Amino acid sequence: MLALRAARAFDGERSIAGPVTVVTEDGKIRAVERGHPDVAGAEVVDLGTATVLPGLIDTHVHLCADSENGALDRLPEFTSEHLDMVVADGLDRHLRAGVTTVRDLGDRAWAVVDQRDRHRQRVLASGPPITSPRGHCWSMGGEASGDEALRSAVRERAERRVDVVKVMASGGFATPGTIADDCQFTEHELRVVVEEAHSLGLPVTAHAHSLAAVQRSVAAGVDGIEHCTCLSGGAMVVPVDLMDALAEADIAVCHTLGSTETPPPHIREAFERMGMSLAAKINAVGRMYDHGVRAVSGTDGGIGAGKAHGITAHALGDMVEAGMPNSVVLASATSGAARACGVTKGALKPGWDADVIAVQGDPMRDITALHHVTTVVIGGQIATTVLPADRRE
Repeated sequence: MLALRAARAFDGERSIAGPVTVVTEDGKIRAVERGHPDVAGAEVVDLGTATVLPGLIDTHVHLCADSENGALDRLPEFTSEHLDMVVADGLDRHLRAGVTTVRDLGDRAWAVVDQRDRHRQRVLASGPPITSPRGHCWSMGGEASGDEALRSAVRERAERRVDVVKVMASGGFATPGTIADDCQFTEHELRVVVEEAHSLGLPVTAHAHSLAAVQRSVAAGVDGIEHCTCLSGGAMVVPVDLMDALAEADIAVCHTLGSTETPPPHIREAFERMGMSLAAKINAVGRMYDHGVRAVSGTDGGIGAGKAHGITAHALGDMVEAGMPNSVVLASATSGAARACGVTKGALKPGWDADVIAVQGDPMRDITALHHVTTVVIGGQIATTVLPADRRE
């Protein structure tokens, strides 16, 4: 049993004025109490002026990717031993950033699916994304063409107990020869994937950069859309009727924000050619939020030097810049992300998983507090801490 004492808390939906004590027992939240009551039998951790909140969830990562430019292109070169090292390093980066659950949306040869249970963090995984022949991320092993092949691909994922089906509705910037502002599947083909997955109890999220791919994905009934960049005619175009449809269907949109440096020249050139920029992306995110579109936080972590694992704080900062309130942004990486992933995490509520982090400062006032993670608790066990010894009883 742990008793975490802090100055204040964010419970996944709202702020709780402090002081606050979060009590965990047998891997679950037992209580969230005002003040600092004595808890018999508990190990007390005094977090001082910190804020406690649920462990963060990154809904879009690539653990096989090593956080260097060209990471996805080099996957076929990696041995299984090297892949294991890359996955472990990526998870360690996430851990230090306060991320206690990750959703992997594209591995190679089932590498992440097969080792989901080996790690401290909760790892959800899609396996190789379903893509068209020689389509975006084809080298991961998920190529399929035609209705029966698409159904078979979904069934294989169900047999391997994936947590979500990922389908590449458009091309992408990281795979030469694919076109990010075009489509890889028809609406009918996407509907085949969705219907087969739903019949097996699996959600579907669609990678979609082009406006047409987003529209087809919505029409096909997907549960989530990754990127949702809406590229068309050399610009980002987000029609009102599309935002209406996204909001009405309650589709979880992961904008894959966050970056720590500019992308490589060939990616920058493609961005410029297609009218994609951070300013345009931020504007679109704000418009979608104002229109009621549900956003969840994810980074596309691992695919490049500027998109390394563990940059969730940067992504959430971009969401605040887009005009989203801090409470909504924090929920997008906690309770909202948990809902999208179908897990009982992301909230400081009795009976929920005891994944808790502490950050120095108050992220409800200043989102950059998330850059200063001091303690991470996973399943009621302290996974990492920078507390001095004299602060623990």
